[in-house]
Amino acid sequence: MKKIALQLGCLVLLISSCSNKQNTTIPGYIEEPHSFSKPNEAVITHLDLDINVDFDKEIIQGKASYSIKNNKASQIILDSKFLTIESVQADGKDTSFSLSDFDEQLGNALKIDINKDTKHITVFYKTSQETEALQWLKPQQTADKTHPFLFTQGQAILTRTWIPIQDSPQIRITYNAKVQVPSDLMAVMSAENPKVKTPDGHYYFKMAQPISPYLIALAVGDIEYKAISNRTGIYAEKSMVEKAHYEFSDMENMVASAEALYGKYAWEQFDVIVLPPSFPFGGMENPRLTFATPTVIAGDKSLTSLIAHELAHSWSGNLVTNATWDDFWLNEGFTVYFEMRIMEVLYGKDRANMLARIGRQDLEEEIEGFKDTPDDTKLKLNLKGRNPDDGMNSIAYDKGYLFLRTLEETAGREKFDDFLKNYFQKHAFSTINTEKFVRFLNENLLEKHDIAFNTEEWIYKAGIPDNQAIITSNKFETVEKTIQQFVKNNAVDKTLTKDWTTQEWVHFVRNFPNDIKTEHLIMIDEAFNLTNSKNSYIAMVWYEQAINHNYHGNNVDTKIEDFLIKVGRRWYVSTIYKAFKRNDKTDVALAIYNKARSNYHSVTANTIDDLLGFK
Repeated sequence: MKKIALQLGCLVLLISSCSNKQNTTIPGYIEEPHSFSKPNEAVITHLDLDINVDFDKEIIQGKASYSIKNNKASQIILDSKFLTIESVQADGKDTSFSLSDFDEQLGNALKIDINKDTKHITVFYKTSQETEALQWLKPQQTADKTHPFLFTQGQAILTRTWIPIQDSPQIRITYNAKVQVPSDLMAVMSAENPKVKTPDGHYYFKMAQPISPYLIALAVGDIEYKAISNRTGIYAEKSMVEKAHYEFSDMENMVASAEALYGKYAWEQFDVIVLPPSFPFGGMENPRLTFATPTVIAGDKSLTSLIAHELAHSWSGNLVTNATWDDFWLNEGFTVYFEMRIMEVLYGKDRANMLARIGRQDLEEEIEGFKDTPDDTKLKLNLKGRNPDDGMNSIAYDKGYLFLRTLEETAGREKFDDFLKNYFQKHAFSTINTEKFVRFLNENLLEKHDIAFNTEEWIYKAGIPDNQAIITSNKFETVEKTIQQFVKNNAVDKTLTKDWTTQEWVHFVRNFPNDIKTEHLIMIDEAFNLTNSKNSYIAMVWYEQAINHNYHGNNVDTKIEDFLIKVGRRWYVSTIYKAFKRNDKTDVALAIYNKARSNYHSVTANTIDDLLGFK
C-alpha cells in the first residue's frame, strides 16, 4: 500500500509540475500547415523594423528585430520566401542560421540558433525581384503619372516575402518601424501615420495593438492626406484626393454606426488610402489604414459598401482573428454580416438586401464551380498542401454570411446582437478557430436560450442547408420585370431605370435571358451606353455578358481589353477571363493577358496564370 501511495504521490507531483509548467510558459498555439514556425517553443512578440525603400533597385533592405518569448528553446524558426538573409544576431551577437529546402507555397524555414535565455533576435536581409508581396509601379502606372509607387499585400502568407517573420495569423505582435524613402514621396503603414511629407524621407511608425503578420502593410508614393473627421480621412494621389474624399465622406458615420452595433472602435484612427488600379483586392483591412482600389470610386457613393466591409474587419478579422486559414470564414462571414448591418443603418434595408441578394447569387455560382470538389463548399476547410488563397472565395464570405443571418433570424436580432457584442469583447485581440467558436456559440446563444440549430451541418457539410434564410428584394423583382418588358417590346423605356442604384443595374445586366438576341443587346447598349460605363462594377458585369453572348457592338472588344490592362482587381479580371474561357475564347484571353500581366500584382497574376494555363 505504501508503495502504491508513493507512486500515486509521484504521479500527482508530476502532473502538478507539468500543469505549472504549462501555466508559466508559452500558451498553446494550434499546429497549422501554412507556417514553418513553432511558436510553442519560441514566439515573436514585438517587431522593430528598420528599412530602406530603394526604387532604383526595386528592393527593400534593412533589419527586422524581434522581442521573443522563449520556452528555453535552442532554435527559433521564422518564415522566409524570396529573401536574401545576410546575417542574424541573438541578443546583439552574431549567431548561426540556416534555410530549409525551398517549398513552392511556403518558401523557406529560417532556423536561427538561440539559447534558453535569448530575448531578442535581429535579421539583416533584403528582398528580391521575386518578392510576391511587393508591387513596384512606374510613374505611368499611377494616377498622376509623375512618381513611382510601391504597395504591399500580405494576406494570406505573403508578408514572409518582404519581412522574415512567423507568418501565421494566430501570432499577434506589436511593431515599430523606421522607413527611409525618396524625399519627394510619403510612406504610410498599418500604424500611426504622418499627415504630411517629411523633408528628408524618413518616417517613423508605431502599432501599439497586437496584430497578425498578414496585416503589416506599407505604401509609398506621392500622396496627400485629407481629413473627413478627427479620426477618419483619405490618402491618395493629388488628382484623386477630392474624388476619394467625396466618395468616402460617410466614413465617420460608418464608424459611429458600427460602434453603436458592436462596441467601441479599438484602433483610434480609421483612414483609407486609394491605391493605383493594379491593387488586387477591392480593399484590404490593414488596421488604421485600409488599402482600397480606385474601382470603387463611382462618383455617387454607390460602391462604398466596400468601405463598410473593411471597417467591419476592425472587429471581425483584426480584433478577433481566424487562428488558421482553414478558419477564414470566421474573418469574412462575420464581416459580410456586419457590413450589411452598417449598410442597413446608413442606407436602409432595401439597399442592404440588394447587396445580400447579389452575394447570394455569387454564392450559387461559386457552389456550381465547386461541383467536382464539394468539400470546398464547407465553411471549415482543410487547406493543407494548398495555397490558402484557394479558400478566399464566396464560400467564406457569402455562405458564412448566410449562416450568421440564418442564426439571427432563428434566435432573433436582439439576442443575436447581444451574442455578437459579447463575442467581440470576450475575444478582443486574440485568435480563434472554428471549434472554439462553436463552443462559444453553444454556451452563449444556443444553449443559453434553448435554441435548436444545425450548426454542424452549416460548418462541416458541403452545400447550403435547407433552413437557410431567404433573401428577397422587391426592387430586384421590379428589375426582372423591366428586363422582360424591354425584350418583349423591343424597346427601352428609360423612365423605368431613372433612379436605379448600382445594385439594380448589376442585377439587370446579370439576369439577361440566356437566349437574349444581339439586337436586344445593341438596343440596351445604345440606350444606356453600358460599354462605356464609368462605374467599374457595371462595366465588369456588362463585359462578361458581352463575351457570353458574343456581342461586339459599340467597340466593346477594345473596351474589354483596355479594362483588363488597366484594372488589376482580381475579382473583376478573373470574372472576365473566366467568361472568355467558358465560351471557348481562351486564345483571345491569352492575347490580352500577355499585354496585361505585367500590370498585375502577383496575387492576381497567380490566379490568372492558373486559370488560363499561362506559363
